[in-house]
Amino acid sequence: MLVPVTGLPRASLGRVLEELGTTLLDVVCGDARLAQDVGGVVIHDPLDEPELPRDALVLGVGLHDPADITRVVTRLGRHGAAALIVRAPVVADDKLAAAAREAGVTVLAFARGASWTHLAGMLRTLTSESGRNDADAPTVGRIRSGDLFAVANAIAALLDAPVTIEDRNSRLLAFSSRQEDTDTSRVRTILGRQVPEQYTRILEERGVFQAIYRSDRPVFVAPLPDPDGTMQPPALPRTAIAVRAGDEILGTIWVVVPAPLDEERGQALYEASKLVAMHMVWQRADADMERRLRVELLGTALESGPGALEAARRLGLKDEPAVVLALTVVGPAGENPLPAQLATERKRLADAFAMHLSAVHPRAAAALVGDVAYGILPLPQNRQDAEERAVWVAAEFLARVGSRLRPLIGVGRPAGDCSALARSRSGADRALRVLRSGAAGRQVARLDDVHVDALLLELADLVPRDDVPSGSIARIVAYDREHQSSLVETLGAWLDAFGDVSVAAAAMFVHPNTFRYRLRRAAEVGRLDLGAPDARLSAMLQLRLMSIRSAPDD
Repeated sequence: MLVPVTGLPRASLGRVLEELGTTLLDVVCGDARLAQDVGGVVIHDPLDEPELPRDALVLGVGLHDPADITRVVTRLGRHGAAALIVRAPVVADDKLAAAAREAGVTVLAFARGASWTHLAGMLRTLTSESGRNDADAPTVGRIRSGDLFAVANAIAALLDAPVTIEDRNSRLLAFSSRQEDTDTSRVRTILGRQVPEQYTRILEERGVFQAIYRSDRPVFVAPLPDPDGTMQPPALPRTAIAVRAGDEILGTIWVVVPAPLDEERGQALYEASKLVAMHMVWQRADADMERRLRVELLGTALESGPGALEAARRLGLKDEPAVVLALTVVGPAGENPLPAQLATERKRLADAFAMHLSAVHPRAAAALVGDVAYGILPLPQNRQDAEERAVWVAAEFLARVGSRLRPLIGVGRPAGDCSALARSRSGADRALRVLRSGAAGRQVARLDDVHVDALLLELADLVPRDDVPSGSIARIVAYDREHQSSLVETLGAWLDAFGDVSVAAAAMFVHPNTFRYRLRRAAEVGRLDLGAPDARLSAMLQLRLMSIRSAPDD
């Protein structure tokens, strides 16, 4: 029977090293015991220094030179950071060791071959638990739900063997200590947070997964062959068991052991699988509950009503300048993706968007509300290029994220405080609507960039559909339809060229004299006075509204 762990440590730097040390992280210099609970995870950017929460874990992506690391450590010490993580190998010279000691910042080395994205995800998983009150956190057997790392370590202690917990798609959810005693495939799994494809293919071909899923008892798995001839040390055997919730397979537990488990240890693993199932179910419920709560809080904050300030506070925001970004996804031109495909892609992009914004600013908040993912991005005080920076952040996200569909981001005007977030959201929504219509021909836009198009779309909403075209334009449209002519196109080209016949004729690829004749004919048919400003404005508006209404809906 698995004995629950008591006295679970909080998400301090020591806890992080306990869970991820020896496999992913090593202490280079500094004293990890001095750090308090981790305040957040931030990516270091030498060109645009991010705002740091207190006791932050800083990912020093791209930092290699000891002199550069020393300078960053000194600067981080002034901001109260807990640790700097840099890619291994790194050697602590006397200057770096002295800087770390004086700044109170621990320098950690991150294993080569592992993904920074995966590390950021694991760190946020571990450190986010510290913000929850014990009274509010769901518990299972006195272990907080979702703390699969603690469960993995408990199982490893019980069976005296390294353990991993994986989901149904062989993605790594948690792992125990002592992974340095395993083989290459286990190390690659931990570094990549996913069982390598060549190994899952072998397991599928051998029917290993089918055997595990058919049985409710541990299944012994013989050592796998070396798929590429590079496996050092050689592969070790394992025992695996399915994690079930009723008839649903949630994942698997894998234990590196030299021989099949005896009856007592096999029973212990079976009991452990039921506890892991409870944790995975709670974890899924926690994620759904947290997602719903976040959506409600973000929606309240964006309304700028009586509860906006409290909602913003619970999201981790301050009553400070911010800008709202609105993200959605549409099908590429000429394609109509299925609603389920759009919904899946929106959810995936919303999660990636939230992580991207949190990397830009530790207090940023984002959530998917309906079919739009809204992000609130705090802005530095007295920054004049606030909107330009928000556009840059949005464009940078779209450049990094891959999608078969077409993601779009509207950027609202800066809000001075929480009471103005509704206005910023309105601007982001209006810009996003123009992007969805295709009128802007781009993927990111501020409201100021597309203000006229936004006004025309809103005007189209107000004018009844059977009111356009009317009067002169209606007569010209009817004439074109009857005589297969192009008088409407001619009039539109002339208006777009501000009455310059040469430019308008070139746009239509006709001789200027031919264009003049068609323009006179359009004025005659429509009984339109082209010299009257009001008549020209009316014609231009009607032509633009006709163009908007003829455009295909997304």
